[in-house]
Amino acid sequence: MFATKLKRIIRTGFFNFWRDGTVSFASVLVMLVTLLTIAFISFGGAILDTVLGELSSKIDINVTFVTAAKEEDILSIKHTLESLSEVSLVTYISRDEALQAFKERHANDPSIISALEELGDNPLGAVLNIKARDPSQYASVAQFLQSDNALSSGGVTIIDRVNYFQNKAAIDKLAHIISSADKLGFALTLFMVIISMLIAFNTIRLTIYIARDEISVMRLVGASTNYIQGPFVIVGIIYGLVAGLLTLLLLLPITYWLGNTTRSFFIGFNIYSYYLHNILEISLIVLISGILIGSISSILAIRKYLKV
Repeated sequence: MFATKLKRIIRTGFFNFWRDGTVSFASVLVMLVTLLTIAFISFGGAILDTVLGELSSKIDINVTFVTAAKEEDILSIKHTLESLSEVSLVTYISRDEALQAFKERHANDPSIISALEELGDNPLGAVLNIKARDPSQYASVAQFLQSDNALSSGGVTIIDRVNYFQNKAAIDKLAHIISSADKLGFALTLFMVIISMLIAFNTIRLTIYIARDEISVMRLVGASTNYIQGPFVIVGIIYGLVAGLLTLLLLLPITYWLGNTTRSFFIGFNIYSYYLHNILEISLIVLISGILIGSISSILAIRKYLKV
């Protein structure tokens, strides 16, 4: 009995979809614009993550050690830092490597090179370059370096300076930008989903308004709420599926056309490559969004005529 009713509801839903061709076309068109908007919000989030990730990779802190520091003590501190959950990478730069890099950096400044030669000894200490998993975590790394955990085997301080405090303003600003971008992205997505629901709701309500007499007759002869509501929900799902498939097809030429532009403006991010690599995930987002918007909008729109 249930299977028979379900089959009738589905068949009626498809019949209504084809019967009201003009309204169905308008509804699918509105849903298409809605789903394209949702897809581009997803692309915008990926672009933002790429840009912020690139900016985050430029931020780090350097720990410079005194020239008398033993290499084994420095490597011990490096190993301890690598065990911290906040730290993603620690790079060791020896005194000789630091000196060589300094000479290359000032190769065009003869006065500095001659001053180094007059010293006769390497005045630079070894360096640890530290990258945190998140810019907001550099503060805790700096606190760790100021604690007793960063002492030498002899129990003395071997750290000459930590440039976190010189970079603190830039690090804090980046952390604030990332936090604000996450909140803005969530708020924008929520806003667009609400707007999309309202647009789809009003479009589908027009379809139901056309069939209001039919709904009244079905109500009078004792048809159940689910039986009356079912075909309209099926129509809403069809709108969402058709619009979703059209959206996925349209995204191919659109992202291909925008690919080189986004790569030039957004640090190598190619929106076409991103779409192809994540097509399964994007397809699920678009199709599920279409089905949910279509079905929920249909349920809400028909409530007035069912008087429930």
